[in-house]
This record gives sequence, structure tokens and C-alpha cells, in this order.
Amino acid sequence: MKRTPLYQVHKPLNAKFTEFGGWEMPLQYSSIVKEHLAVRTTVGLFDLSHMGEFEIHGQGANELVQKLSTNDVGRLTDGRVLYTLFCNETGGIVDDLLIYRHADNHYMLVVNAANIEKDLAWVETHNNTGADVKDVSENTALIALQGPKAMDILNLFVPTRDVSEISFFRFAVDEVAGIPTTISRTGYTGEIGFELYVDANNAENLWNALYPAVIKAEGQPVGLGARDTLRLEAGLRLYGMDMNDDTNPYEVGLSKFVKSKGRQFIGKGALLRQKKKGIAKQMIGFQMLDRAVARAGYPVYQGQGSEPIGSVTSGAPSPSLKCSIGFALVTSQTISEDDEIDIEIRGKMHPAKIVTGPFI
Repeated sequence: MKRTPLYQVHKPLNAKFTEFGGWEMPLQYSSIVKEHLAVRTTVGLFDLSHMGEFEIHGQGANELVQKLSTNDVGRLTDGRVLYTLFCNETGGIVDDLLIYRHADNHYMLVVNAANIEKDLAWVETHNNTGADVKDVSENTALIALQGPKAMDILNLFVPTRDVSEISFFRFAVDEVAGIPTTISRTGYTGEIGFELYVDANNAENLWNALYPAVIKAEGQPVGLGARDTLRLEAGLRLYGMDMNDDTNPYEVGLSKFVKSKGRQFIGKGALLRQKKKGIAKQMIGFQMLDRAVARAGYPVYQGQGSEPIGSVTSGAPSPSLKCSIGFALVTSQTISEDDEIDIEIRGKMHPAKIVTGPFI
């Protein structure tokens, strides 16, 4: 398995490791619940260096990212970030990603760790614009600071600006603790947070600068376990669980990231046809009404004794809500908020209610 530049930092912190997308990553340091609640109440420090980064330069850069993206890259100005999707010719989701615009001829794409090779091949296959595409994933480390105290802590290490001036889905290139850093504010936890992109050789220095301040603020290092429960509470989909090449943006509730008017992109024709025909599936959020935990793959029913209408795509206990929550992909078009469903868990039916929007 691959290891991030911070692997040796995690070991003395008693990290429990797990395999994720071909990477050996910290699952937790203390407990998932403690780390989750630290992010909700104080601050958490994350190693996300397994994520992939592509640099796209040249006169054809804008044309290439527009062609690949379901969202409208033309809306971006320098210093802004866009959440978007890559779709294939049938409308299936190749990946979800972030696009950073440094300049009209310079973009950075941040893709999911398990999809680095797949996405790079996708970009290169469709690069007939003359743009220069470079995979800089191995040379780039990503450290995230998330939680109510994140802004105050980061300001201690950035003397040249007040980081509160970096608004949501914006970024700035500056120095953090004297280290050249792309300071991003996109967030995935539902809290105030920043993502810090640095050269892999500077990763340990940046982590070691931030870590004592995080501990002083009663925060914690946070592993993938709490990262998953945090994103779930925030109502964010996870590629490989809630969406994949066989699902389209309309089915998984991401239609607002498809901007088709006046522009062309891969999969546009198929998506327009699907939208006109009507979507046969829809993604719902649910909250369990008993103590059961619904996991991926568990069947979902609309009334006991009926046939399954779909299955859970991701689910976990919510430390904030003290119940289990999750997403499910179902065929029923008659379900609405607060309706009750049943989820089969190890041969028994357990009640849940439909929840729309973020869980917190």
C-alpha cells in the first residue's frame, strides 16, 4: 500500500491504520467519536495527502477543463474553487472533484485518492486542446484544519493576512509557518475549515507546527473514521459508495452541479435525455428511529411486506445526533421528507424516517 509523507508522524500518535483506496491511512488515533466531537466543538487536524492533484497549464487549459466538467468552469475567476463532476458519455459519474483556478491558463484539479490513475487517464484521453497535464499527487501533501477554532489557530501561522478574508470556495497562495502553501476553504465537515496544500517535503514541518496549537486548543488529530461520519452529517456524498460510473448526477441529488445551458461537456447529451425521460432512481437521506445501524447494501422497503425499493449506499452512527443516519438509492418517486421506511438489518426490519438536506 502507498503511504503519505506523514506516515512516520502518525505512528507515535498511536494511529490505527486501515487500507483506503490503495493507501495505508490513519483510521483513528483515540476513537472515532472523540475525534468527531473534537471537530464539532474545537478543532481537528487531518492528513489528506492521499488525495490526487493534477496541474493543467497552457492555452488549452480552460477549454479542457470546461469539456470535462459538468459544472461551468467559465464562472470561475482567479482564486476561486468549483465543485464539479466528470461524467462519461452515458452520464455516469467518473468522479467528483474540485477545480482551482489560478489563472485562465492554470488550473489545479483535486480528485479522489482511489481514482487518481483512472481520472488521469480520462483527462489525458480527452486532451486534444494542447494543454499540459501533470500529475503532481506524489509531490503534494494536503493537511486539513477543521472546526470552530480552525480560523484562530491558522491565523497564528499566517502573519501576512487574516484568513477569515478567504471566503467559502476561495483560496490564496501564501506562507503558513513560513512554508509556501495554497490555503483553501472548501470544507467537508460542516464546520469552519481550511485545506493546506504544500510540497510533500514540507509536510512534516507544517504538521509539527500546527499540531501543538491544535492540542493546546483541546483539539485532536483525526482519522478517516471521523472524516466519514463528519461528511455524512454534513450531507455530502462519497464517491464509490453513494455514486459511481453507473449512477448519474440527477439520481444522487447533484443536479445543481450540472450546468448545460450554452456549453458543451462530455455526457451532456445523455444527461439531457435522462432528465427529459425522468429519473427512475433518487437518493434519500434517512435517520434511524431505533438503535440499529444501517450499513451499505442493506435493503430498503416502503412498507413491510413489499418488495425492496433500493438499498443503503452509506450509513453510520452520528455522534452529534446519537442515532444512525445514511443515504439510500431507491426507485420510489412517492417518498418525501418525514415519510417512514424500513431497512432490513440481518433479517429484521428497522424503522427510519426520510430527512432532506444536511443532517446537522
